Amino acid sequence: MDKSDIETIEIDLFVEAMARRHGYDFRHYAKASLRRRVAGMLDALGCTTVAEMLPLILHQPELLPSILSNLSVPVTEMFRDPPVFKALRTEVIPVLATYPRLNIWQAGCATGEEAYSLAILLAETGLLERSQIYATDINDAALAKAEEGIYPAEIITKYAESHRLAGGSLDLQSYFSMAYGFGKIDPAIRAHVSFAHHNLVADGVFCEVNMIVCRNVMIYFDTLLQNRVLDLFGQSLVRNGFLCLGSRENVAFAAAGRQFATVNKILRIYKKTGGEA
Repeated sequence: MDKSDIETIEIDLFVEAMARRHGYDFRHYAKASLRRRVAGMLDALGCTTVAEMLPLILHQPELLPSILSNLSVPVTEMFRDPPVFKALRTEVIPVLATYPRLNIWQAGCATGEEAYSLAILLAETGLLERSQIYATDINDAALAKAEEGIYPAEIITKYAESHRLAGGSLDLQSYFSMAYGFGKIDPAIRAHVSFAHHNLVADGVFCEVNMIVCRNVMIYFDTLLQNRVLDLFGQSLVRNGFLCLGSRENVAFAAAGRQFATVNKILRIYKKTGGEA
């Protein structure tokens, strides 16, 4: 048995320990991605092998937030992929505008940049006052940063160009209070975003929504889990509600995808049709 085989056994034991001790099931995460992330945790926990982490997982529950933080590396930015937000502005917002009240779920919100981008988009199209965005993630450390809504000024300046390309008319900094090299999101924007812990693998529907944005999350799941999440999204969306996925994700691979029709194939925007999964 070579080193790779031993590492595979260790990863399997790690996954089993996380599921049975803490209720977090990573069995259907993409194997290569999971292996990389677990390996990245070794230094953080002062271990040289995955096996050395097992007693910590079993006997030191206070380490769970750190473990989940390392397994869920937040990669996000405001108005990431501007054509997506421009398409939401032109192809989706006019339909959402026909509803008297809007609930939007942003799943896998990381440190909040995309949730605030959606809120700004709604503000610019006159829909924010009748909207509530529910932004969720498994990573409590990222959620805490998202709730603060504070970002370095140079990063906000960098995001401004993406905001412009997405169709934004005002300077992005106008949505922040700028001071001491940082910007804090405007309270009028923040009031319409609620952050909460939610595990796409294990948790169920918590709200009926008009749109779900979940970009670049399902690429880390295997087909079985992707199908489970799509079914959860189908249950959560109103009829004709919208689903926006990442550029490398689509609904074609899963039986649950039959609930959705394509709105924009290139930009991965879909609409729930009510078909059976």
